[in-house]
Amino acid sequence: MLSFIIVLLLVGLIAGFLARAIVPGPDPMGIVGTIVLGIVGSFIGGFLGYVLFHKDASQGALQPSGIFGSVIGAIIALLIYRAISGRSRRIGV
Repeated sequence: MLSFIIVLLLVGLIAGFLARAIVPGPDPMGIVGTIVLGIVGSFIGGFLGYVLFHKDASQGALQPSGIFGSVIGAIIALLIYRAISGRSRRIGV
């Protein structure tokens, strides 16, 4: 169980970091925010992978395609985060 949590945090950090590197622009979040972004991206990527390709975790929890899906999901989550946080800044100004 502990190894699963460590792997989840590492994949989240990598996916969140890559998403922030691929999508240009400032993001005021620290390392914890990057990890959360990557973990949320993993869930989004896993869901999209299941819907599109009908694959699930029974075929292996850690696969290169899963990491790629996590990065794609993290990019989607980052764009949604920016859209939501951009609206709240415009409303408050």
